[in-house]
Amino acid sequence: MSFVLKIERGSTEIWQHQFAELMPQMPLHIWPDYGDPADVEYIAMWTPVPDVVEKFPNLKLIFSLGAGVDQFDLSSLPAHIGLVRMIEPGLTAGMVEYVVAQVLSVHRDLPLYMQQQRECVWKVWPERVAAHTRVGIMGLGALGIPCAKAIASLGFITSGWNRSPRDIEGVTVFAGAEQRDAFLHQCDIVVCLLPLTDETRGMFNAELFAKLPKGASLINAGRGPQVVASDLLAALESGQLSWAVLDVTVPEPLPAEDALWKHPRVVITPHIASMTQPDSAVTSIIANIRRYQAGEALVGVVDRGRHY
Repeated sequence: MSFVLKIERGSTEIWQHQFAELMPQMPLHIWPDYGDPADVEYIAMWTPVPDVVEKFPNLKLIFSLGAGVDQFDLSSLPAHIGLVRMIEPGLTAGMVEYVVAQVLSVHRDLPLYMQQQRECVWKVWPERVAAHTRVGIMGLGALGIPCAKAIASLGFITSGWNRSPRDIEGVTVFAGAEQRDAFLHQCDIVVCLLPLTDETRGMFNAELFAKLPKGASLINAGRGPQVVASDLLAALESGQLSWAVLDVTVPEPLPAEDALWKHPRVVITPHIASMTQPDSAVTSIIANIRRYQAGEALVGVVDRGRHY
């Protein structure tokens, strides 16, 4: 049996060192080298390999190198091949840092003050306090729960919306489609950490924006196709939204001529909210391989029905 790593960016040295130390009995191949395809039982990648099932007849598990799996065609994967999302401490910590940074930035009007600096304008705006600002996290999974806890620890009125109920200390949780509007009505800042599914594609549209308090802000660290860009721009122009922070767009990279780049109330980051950290990622993957070999439940295995 062997493991194949298909990585687009970052060093492979940590992967090689960690595998040699923690699982020396398993050969590690770096794509495009994969050795004997019949020996390959595990592969980690972000961009899917065409015809991966036919190429590796004894494949058992596919590990996504990120938290999302929407890049994979689940209909083409046989049921006996498991697909596993990346859940590792470095990825989680990075998302918490990003969400906290952007919530604080929007809350304290830092994008506005950066604009004023470029225009040499010295003007003070009223200061809001965290205890009077309502922050809502959409998607209370492996990333959303720690983000919600971190926001609550800063004194913000914190809520979350999820497909199913959650019990999180310091966070008011809304669950299911029937409670989504009530959640939206009380969000001054809404953070999207939802997976991309048929239900969430295009979810952030004019109808949803209208349900937020006037002047609310959006932070999207989920997936680009969840936001209807034309509706977002219209909501910003009308004042229904004050700010939009987008770490994900459609397409990626965002073309230079796209109107989002130049809108004065849009902040764009190039899909850097959180990145998989090689050392903790290897540890996480090896732990899952050992669980699989022992017949135990995997951490992060994708529910084919939910697509996450």
